[in-house]
Amino acid sequence: MSRVGSKIITVPDNVKIFIENGMVHAEGPKGKLSTKINDGIDVNITDKEVTCLPRKKDRQSLAFWGLQRNLVNNIVIGVGEGFTKKLEMNGVGYRAAVQGTTLELLLGFSHPIKYPIPQNLEIKVDKQNNIEIFGADKQLVGQVAAEIRSFRGPEPYKGKGIKYSGEFIVRKEGKKK
Repeated sequence: MSRVGSKIITVPDNVKIFIENGMVHAEGPKGKLSTKINDGIDVNITDKEVTCLPRKKDRQSLAFWGLQRNLVNNIVIGVGEGFTKKLEMNGVGYRAAVQGTTLELLLGFSHPIKYPIPQNLEIKVDKQNNIEIFGADKQLVGQVAAEIRSFRGPEPYKGKGIKYSGEFIVRKEGKKK
């Protein structure tokens, strides 16, 4: 029995949720999101509560039960509160700036990196070294954070690069004489 799948999702007052054409749709102050319902899972909406149950007790339905519940939960939280990822930049001369719909990163290369900001996201830069990514779609927020981090990941010797806020980088000892 799935421990995650059996949990009930409580829907906040400011979020409207409904099922249409095999999709779960949610609308709230942060926007609109939807997710497809898996064939082996039943999603039931009752008076500000959502439950997910497998149609059959076969292996595949039980495997997707917890996943479907979390996907629905993520869209409910996303349109109600939104998701945030924070990145920190460490290094001499490393800085970031938002210019219109692009994020410009100076990461020690011979050229600045211009990253186009997706429509449904908001990016703020604090003190030129801290980047905050806001959005309703958890997957999109995480994907953009991972792409920005991949431009110059943290290196283990001096700790230079872009890392998630709160991420611990295992440091290595340099050369010995």
